[in-house]
Amino acid sequence: MDKTLIVTNDFPPRPGGIQAFLHNMALRLDPGQIVVYASTWKRSPEGIAATAAFDAEQPFIVVRDRTTMLLPTPRVTRRATQLLRIHGCTSVWFGAAAPLALMAPALRRAGARRLVATTHGHEAGWAQLPAARQLLGRIGETTDTITYLGEYTRSRIAAVLTPEAADRMVQLPPGVDEKTFHPDSGGDLIRARLGLSDRPVVVCVSRLVPRKGQDTLILAMPAILERVPDAVLLIVGGGPYRKELEQLAVRTGVAGSVHFTGPVPWDELPAHCGAGDVFAMPCRTRRGGLDVEGLGIVFLEASATGLPVVAGDSGGAPDAVLDGETGWVVRGGSAQETADRIVTLLRDPELRQRMGERGRAWVEEKWRWDLLAERLKALL
Repeated sequence: MDKTLIVTNDFPPRPGGIQAFLHNMALRLDPGQIVVYASTWKRSPEGIAATAAFDAEQPFIVVRDRTTMLLPTPRVTRRATQLLRIHGCTSVWFGAAAPLALMAPALRRAGARRLVATTHGHEAGWAQLPAARQLLGRIGETTDTITYLGEYTRSRIAAVLTPEAADRMVQLPPGVDEKTFHPDSGGDLIRARLGLSDRPVVVCVSRLVPRKGQDTLILAMPAILERVPDAVLLIVGGGPYRKELEQLAVRTGVAGSVHFTGPVPWDELPAHCGAGDVFAMPCRTRRGGLDVEGLGIVFLEASATGLPVVAGDSGGAPDAVLDGETGWVVRGGSAQETADRIVTLLRDPELRQRMGERGRAWVEEKWRWDLLAERLKALL
């Protein structure tokens, strides 16, 4: 692999799924062949200290820009080209195509021979906006490859590219660490800690925002409790929607059967996922398609943990489920469909086991980080 400059706003310690995606990929490349150019997470003393500590632990070079948001401005472009030349990089990986890959022509002129731009959910939103659509088209013409998460994002982004650029698209989704997410991840200990050992548990692990569908789960709880009276909904994660969700649980009369953990440490996420009998996140598309699920790696992490999944039909979420095999896809926002699928699973241990085992096998076959990192190496 040629020496690679990774240009990104999405890198730890800034939290998030894209950040975890890029970091996991970077860790699986040759550390001597990687230089990361990233924005600063927070400019507070605590944020700067956390970033410095994180960067010092990495096996590759991390260069932080002073800004908290890299944009393809003349200054940032000059810095990127300087880093390319100083470190002798001949390939560039843009961690998010929009808007950073607009720097591609300048980096090509500076000596980059391979330019790869990765897309996520927000580029599919860009494809619906006239001005942003033109910028995506320009990125397609000036990079060697645009990667996509799944069929949903591919179809929308390809529609605004030239046929030649669309033909050069390659799937590169996030992977799952199957050694971290596995059926013996410690779920029983979490259930015991929370006093849920003897109750059927529906778990949702995600940031608390409207798109993810935790509100739909709460609205589904009356129908679930009617048929499985001791069921409990375990909502794992933090976010700005928590207060509204707690109020909704009270108004719906199910507050006693909904447990909020708040944010949990990263190393406890597999155990919290494994604390469920069923994983459910009935995500939905909002804002006319601008707020959409790019893939939904949490469904695959749940499958790796051995759980059947119930997923909403937002964006690329169905790409992370073998419908009828590893779980089911429901209409995002439909409390009734969500309740029906969850009840079916809670009442049928053999079905849960069969779907969980199929999900685990699928992750091992297709979604392991090492397999996907080899694909990225070939592109670079």
